[in-house]
Amino acid sequence: MENKKRCKWVDLKSSLYKKYHDEDWGVPVHDDRLLFEMLTLEIAQAGLSWITILKKRKCYKDSFDDFDVAAIAIYQQDKIDKLLGNKGIVRNKRKIESTIKNANVFIEIQKEFNSFDSFIWAFVEGKVIRDNFSNASELPTKTVLSQKISDELKKRGMIFVGPTIVYAFMEAIGMVNDHEVDCFRYNEIENINLDRK
Repeated sequence: MENKKRCKWVDLKSSLYKKYHDEDWGVPVHDDRLLFEMLTLEIAQAGLSWITILKKRKCYKDSFDDFDVAAIAIYQQDKIDKLLGNKGIVRNKRKIESTIKNANVFIEIQKEFNSFDSFIWAFVEGKVIRDNFSNASELPTKTVLSQKISDELKKRGMIFVGPTIVYAFMEAIGMVNDHEVDCFRYNEIENINLDRK
């Protein structure tokens, strides 16, 4: 009988949700491809439940060239039309177009900073923000820092990157450890961070 204590927002009936929480959420990400994937999925999730996106994640990877920004950056109208007919993803034209636009900006950031990873993690000086929340209801939906990052991304030309989406992205890629303090992953994430110092 499993008795692990998890964040209260996790749907324990969903093995997919548990797996994402237990293995991915909050783990520091430094791979540009995965960073772009998570940013794209957070944008896709806007207005929807995260489990909806998790169920579509594989199809997203298949449909968007495994989140290869160079490939996505040159998508043309025929590809957009094909994506709009794909039931395996969120068929929102503005969100699909934002993925292409954001891929182009992502590439420009990579050129300037050598990697998107260097750019995004500089906002926290390469260090994970350690929060101490005991209940998901205490979690902010945006912060001064997520607003700052949002403003910078928008200034560079990205779209659908408001402070709320950016904060969810920060949580997902481990820039902030927002696991509840009694969740078994809270200390595991802290140990991952210590191992990398």
